[in-house]
Formats: sequence, structure tokens, C-alpha cells
Amino acid sequence: MEGERSFFSWKYGHNFEFLSTKDFNIKVRCTLCVGEKVLSTFKNTTSNLKKHLESQHGTVKLTERVPPSGPKQRAVTSAEGPTPPKQQKLDFGAKPVSDEELKKLVAQYIVEEMLPINTVDLPLFRAIIKKIPTSVNAKLPHRTTFTSYLEKEFTEMERNLKAALNEIDFVSTTADIWTANNRSYMGVTLHWISRTTLERHKVALACWRIRGRHTYDVIGTEIKNIHSSYGLLNKVVATVTDNGSNFVKAFQVYHPVTESDDETEEEESTPKDDDVTFSDLSEILSAENESDGQLSLPPHRRCASHTINIICTRDVEKHLTTNAESRAVYRSSTAKCTALWTKSSRSTLASETVEEISKRKLLIPTSTRWNSFFDAVKRIAEIPMGELNTVCTKLGLKCFKDQEYQFLHEYCMAMKPLTAALDILQGDCPYGTLLPTLEVLMHKNIDYLLTAECCTTAPLAKSPASVPSATTSSSQGEMDFFTFEAEPEEETYSAEKEVMDYLMSGYDLQILHKVSSIKTIFLKYNTPAPSSAPVARLFSLGGLVLTPKRNRLSDRRFEKLLLMRLLFFNKKYLC
Repeated sequence: MEGERSFFSWKYGHNFEFLSTKDFNIKVRCTLCVGEKVLSTFKNTTSNLKKHLESQHGTVKLTERVPPSGPKQRAVTSAEGPTPPKQQKLDFGAKPVSDEELKKLVAQYIVEEMLPINTVDLPLFRAIIKKIPTSVNAKLPHRTTFTSYLEKEFTEMERNLKAALNEIDFVSTTADIWTANNRSYMGVTLHWISRTTLERHKVALACWRIRGRHTYDVIGTEIKNIHSSYGLLNKVVATVTDNGSNFVKAFQVYHPVTESDDETEEEESTPKDDDVTFSDLSEILSAENESDGQLSLPPHRRCASHTINIICTRDVEKHLTTNAESRAVYRSSTAKCTALWTKSSRSTLASETVEEISKRKLLIPTSTRWNSFFDAVKRIAEIPMGELNTVCTKLGLKCFKDQEYQFLHEYCMAMKPLTAALDILQGDCPYGTLLPTLEVLMHKNIDYLLTAECCTTAPLAKSPASVPSATTSSSQGEMDFFTFEAEPEEETYSAEKEVMDYLMSGYDLQILHKVSSIKTIFLKYNTPAPSSAPVARLFSLGGLVLTPKRNRLSDRRFEKLLLMRLLFFNKKYLC
């Protein structure tokens, strides 16, 4: 029994439960492993058990056996073997959670997962919280007290944001109106560039309830009040919205008047020769009343993504009206795609049939996402024509013809640069991204048209020399577009030299710290976002908070929960 006694006298022997002994081996079970983990080791060595502890429980803080005080006692043995000593509890070094930490963790969970506040009163939820080791007197409050805690946190968050905005010179906003559950809300997001790090920052500023009609005067007043509530009236360099007529008219009527505007108006109002100008008296009086209210909005920027999408849509319609052959193929192919989308979205059996045959799910286009139609068509075009027609046959739909299937592929090739440009403009990028993106988009479209024309006339070409070389010269021009000749260095300050140094720096924005004049211009004109997509993302989260089951949620409570979802416990906006 000497081997057994040496095993249980080992300092880590209490982490194993003795099972049996045979000849020179001992079988034990590891009490740290989940399940029945039986190990075998020699009586006179513990190397195998040491390797197990190092490989499987290397991150566990093991405690050594505490030798008994007083005279040494003999191990009690039985017919089956010695009785192992009592196992000690492992100390993982976990600190108890304080009362403030507990409330903060639960608040973050409620806000992040957009759960009802009365979740804290659910018996099962409170039973789970009780399992968390807490300090003395730490207790999760009930709904009423917890709501007061959220109110306090929101007030502190709002105060910190206003303090941070006091240190910023230039900001921009995006605005839009969202309607859900028979309620309308004005959403506004804020954007700026850090003067020290030159990084872009954004926050959700407001989501106010709007009652009544969405007229231009109501929109102008709401935007002005939201800007005023955060002290931004003289800091907003531009507000980005979509092309809605009510938004456009609001900024046309309430745009800030400058000296150049006054001169232009005087020139336009001066009659030429014998021309007679008639004016509507009611419009003049209403304009005077509006000017008396001193309501002035910042400069307006239309959403570039929305504008490009409208232009492309109208161009496609214009092309279809003048080309009967293209119109017929376009309408027949899109009609068959629409039939597939409708069938798979309304029938689980149809959706399972599509997934079983094509090994993929169809995407359903939505009107709110401008790229969704392209993504949906692309998904259909990725299905081989044989499998696609098999799906159509099983669903009782018309099959695609070769010309229609080829049209889908050509549509995806032609629209791919456009969708890439829209993705770029809808990202978190400065306004200076707009022109380079449009320039590249134009070049890619020209290259595609040249390629298509070459493919059409290829049988008539006698040699490669007959193929137009505009693509090569175009790409060479792009390479040399931002290349300038080296200027002689001057010791004295020169505005021209400062501009040249900035343009020659390429993508290195740190040069702005050396050219203070250009840095100010850069911050002012690059602060706006080229798209109003950020405020649309705000409304996407709003739909998860303002659900039909929470229709009793007050407007102010809804706004606080939504803004906290984007900012709560996130101090990065203070940078």
C-alpha cells in the first residue's frame, strides 16, 4: 500500500478520485474534467497525472494540499483501497460584482438587446442574476427604480455629448422622416472629424415625434430646434437629406442668405429693356413673414446615393422607351424574376424547393435598399440555367430563355460598378470621396461600353489594331491625374506651396498638421457625409425597439432607448 500512500501524499493528489488498483497501476478519475475522465498511472510516479493537469487544466489555479497540523496521522484504508482526503474548493480569483457594476451590466444587456424594461421583474431573470456573486447589499432593482437609473445614465450621456461638441468647430447632420405603427419621427445623426486624430466620428442626435402633415415649414422648424438643443446653429456646415420635395423646399425657403445671394437677387430683379415682371403679392407677404421668424437652415446637400439611383433609373427607362427589343427582354426577364421572388417568399414549400435544387436562398428586393434589386438579380444569375429552369418547372412558372438568362448576366456586369459606388458612398466616408467615386464610376462605365462595342464589332475587325485604344489612354491618364512637377523649395511661406505639399502627399492625411490653413478647409468641407444612409440605419434599429407589442411606449422613452442603444457605455464619441 506504499504506492497508494505516496499517491495521496502528492500535493495535487486531491484533484483525483481513487478508483481501483491492479498490480503496479492505479486508476483514478479527474475531478476537474467534465464527465468520467479515467486515468491510469504507476504507483510510484505521478508524471502521467502531471501531464494531464498541464495540458487540460493549465489555466486553472490549482491549490496544494495543506498538511495536517499536529502528529502525523495514518491514512485510513479499507478493503477496496485507501480513502482519499476531502477535496478543497478551487479559488479562481473572481471578485464579487458591486451594486453599480450589476446595474450597469443589466442596463447594457437590456438596451443592447432592445428588451422591455420590465425584464428586470421577470422571476426567471432575477433567478439568473442571483447566481452572480455580488458584494454585500448588491441587489437588482425592480422596474420603477431601474427606469430611474436609465434616466440618470441618459442624462449623463447627453451632458457628456454636449460638452464634447463644445470643443468641435465643424459638424454636419443627416436628416429624414420615418413612419412606423402610425407614428412619424424626425431622425438626425451628427458627424465630425477629430482635429487631432483626423478620424471621423458620428452619433445619433435625435429621433423626435412629428405630428400632423410633413410640410416644409414643419420640417424646417424641427431641424432648427434639434440643432439648437445641442448648440449647433453656427457649427453645422451642411445637412444631408434625400430628394424628397418637402425637404428640398424647406432648405430652399430657409437657406442662409449671403451677400452673393443678395447680389444675384438684385440682378435677377432688375428688368432688362422693356421687360415687365409680375409678382404674386401673397408669396411676397408670406416670404416677409417667414423672414421675420429668422428661421435659417444650414446649406443643403442632397443624398448622392439617392440621386445616382434616380438618375440610373430614369436613364434605364429612357433607354427602354427608345429600344423596343431591349424593352421586351428586360420586361420578360424581370417579370420571371419577380414571379420567382413572389413564389418563394409566400410559400415555404417553394422556398425549400429552390434551396434543395440550387443550394442557395433567393434574395427578395426591397424598396428601401437601393442595391437590393441588383443583389436579388445577381443571386438568380448565379444559378446555372439548367437548375434555374428546373426550379421554375417544379414551381409551375415560365422557364427562362437563353436570351433572358444572358440579359441577367449582362445586367449584373453593367450595374456592378454602380452598386460598388453606392456601397462606398453609403459607408462612413467624407464628402471628398464623392468626386473621385463618380470619376472612377464614369471611367468604368466607359470601359464597359467600349468592351461591349468591341465584342459586337469583333467579327468585322481585321486586326487587333482596329480595336479602340481609349481604355489604355484613359487608365494612363488616371495614373498621372494627381502627379505634379516638383517645385523648388522656398523658405518663406507660400499659400501655393502649402497647397502643392498637400496634393503631393497622396493618402497621408498627417500632412494636414503641417498646413494649418488647408487643415481648416479640409475639416469644413469634408465633414458632411455624401449619403443620408446613417439616418436610415438609425430607423432600422428604431423598428426593433418600437414593435407593435410596445405600442404604449412613450415617444420620449422610445427616443432615449434608441439613442442609448447606439451610445450607452460607449465613450468613443468623446474622442
